[in-house]
Formats: sequence, structure tokens, C-alpha cells
Amino acid sequence: MKKHHPENEKIKWEYLRFLEDAKRMKAETVDQVAAAIAAFEASTNWKDFRLFHIEQARKFKRDLETHVVAKTGRPLAIATKVSRLRAVKAFFQWLSGRPGYSRKLTYSDMEYFNPSNNDGRIAGAVRERPVPSLEQIRHVLASMPTGTVIERRNRALIAFTILSGARDAAIASMCLKHVDIERRTVFQDAREVKTKNRKTFTSWFFPVGDDIETIVKDWITELATLHLFGPDDPLFPSTARGLDENQQFYASGITRQFWSDAGPIRAIFREAFTMSGLPYFNPHSFRKTIWKLGEKVCANGAEAKAWSLNLGHENVTTSFSSYGPMTSNERETVMGTLASRIAGKAIAALSGGNVPSPEAITQVLAYLQRTAS
Repeated sequence: MKKHHPENEKIKWEYLRFLEDAKRMKAETVDQVAAAIAAFEASTNWKDFRLFHIEQARKFKRDLETHVVAKTGRPLAIATKVSRLRAVKAFFQWLSGRPGYSRKLTYSDMEYFNPSNNDGRIAGAVRERPVPSLEQIRHVLASMPTGTVIERRNRALIAFTILSGARDAAIASMCLKHVDIERRTVFQDAREVKTKNRKTFTSWFFPVGDDIETIVKDWITELATLHLFGPDDPLFPSTARGLDENQQFYASGITRQFWSDAGPIRAIFREAFTMSGLPYFNPHSFRKTIWKLGEKVCANGAEAKAWSLNLGHENVTTSFSSYGPMTSNERETVMGTLASRIAGKAIAALSGGNVPSPEAITQVLAYLQRTAS
């Protein structure tokens, strides 16, 4: 049985190149789109895309509903199903405008790839995710050993992540020259640093504590003076491997090589949090910790904007929407504070001899009932 169609392969290659070069999607995202289109092809038994019919879209939906992930033995997550449907829909919408396909495909037929309203709402729902507190991060740093260069590197890595707010991919590709200890800045040069969307910007250390900043300063000083690292050497070098007396590999020190990706950074975070007795928080969660701190310390819009720009966001609304959603506990605290404030004003009116409104009396009674319970 064939498992590909020659014409399909040509046009798929053209589309994936369009996504990567014109739409500037990351390779990982393009791979996910390619997998979704491949799943659709399998559902149609690899028919020519020109023969598309709405029944193929309906069958694809049914196949996604019954698909079982081999690794877990569970059905596909709703978010995955929705993502695949939208990826295939976007592909056919693009395809309907291509020569040789525009007369065969009807643009409105692509609406049959839409997920159900319920699935769309579930996939797009914002869910509360735990964010580490500064106290937890300090606990991890205090729990980490510092007897070897690798241990000191690992501790400095976690300290730098909360101090700079940089993403893990950027940190993995930074050189010593990108950090200016005296000015307390990090220059994220997209020509050398793997920044998101390849943006170049300068950020300043976040005010998370002199103790955390000292850990980073000591590490950079050690690299420059003890290991004789230069400006173009990695800020966080990869691990050197050696052979012990039993011919087993072990971590013998550091190299002058960069990590190829952020995988080792996430592994260091996982081990550090586990060893300190806390649940694992990934490096990106530290950016949310920083934003939560900013919500407390920023006194006006200008300060909030500067804080957001320091995270690499071009618009402060990006920070609010990505990192600012309130948890139910935070909302409860804020609403309780507001209720107390309003009731306090009503009580003050009573004590001052003023005649409060019926609404104010109701608020006072409700407040007293809550505090009594």
C-alpha cells in the first residue's frame, strides 16, 4: 500500500517552506504542521489533494476522536486535536489559491475543518499554572552544593535566569561579553543569541536581591580569572566528560563549548528543584515570577512598561495577557481588600456622624458577618 502521493509531496514541501521562510515560523512549529497534514493524508489513504471533499474533513475529525497515542495509551488531548484541525484548514486555504488547485478546491469547504465550539473553548481556556515564588527560588539556590565548578555553574544558571528574565534558549547561547556586570545589563544580540523572534535588545538586571546578583557576579569572575574565559566564550559552558578508573563516563569539568539547545538547562532546573524538595518549575516559569513581582513593585504605568520592555515584550499588554492572569487566590485577596476598603469608608461615615446610604449599611453588615465567621 502506498504511503505518499508524489504531487502531494511537492506542494507540501512548497507550503512548509512558505511557513518557515515567509511566515517565519520556528522549525518545531513547522514540523507540527507537517505531522498534522501527514495525519490527514493517512486518513484519506493518501489521495491527491485536488480530490478534496468535505467528507474527508469529517472523516479526519472522526479519526482524531478515536486516535490513541501509542506512548501513553490515551486519546489525543483536545488541544492537540484542535491544533491539527486548524493546521490542516490553514493548509487547504493556502492551497485553494495555488495554480492547479484553485479550480478544484472550494474555499468555503475548508470550514468543515473547524473544531466543535466546545473543543475550541476547552483548547483556548486559560488555566492556572503554578509559579515559583522568590522565596522558593532562594531556597533552591541555598540548597545547591558549590563544591565543584559544575555545581557552581548550575547554581549561577538558576540565579541568572531570575536575575535577567532571559529565556532558556537565549541563555544557552550567551557569551560572557553579553553581560556587563558594572552596568548590570544583558545585551541580547540576535546575531549571536537565540532570542525569541530574533529580537535584539538590552535588558537590566531585575531587582530580585543582592544575594542572587552576587552569585552571578562570582560566577562570571571565576570564569574570567580562574578558567581564563574570554568575551566570546559561553556564559554557561557545557560539561566536559572524562573516563574514571572503571572506564565509566563522568562529569570532569567544563568545556569552552556552548550547549546546542536548552535541554541541559531544563535538566539542571529539574534536578535542583527535586533535590531541594520542591516541585519542578521550568526556566520559563521564572519570567512569570518576575512579572508577578513587577505587579507589586511598579507604582505607575511608566514603571510597568519599563518592566515589560525589560522582559523583551514590545507591548505591555503582552506581559499582562501572557504572564498576568490572576489565580483564583489572587482574585480572592484583591476582592477581599476592596470589600474591606469600601466597608471601612462606610464605618468611617457612621462614626463621623454622617448618614450613610442603605447600600453602605448593607456593606458594613456584610463585612462584619464575614469577619465574625
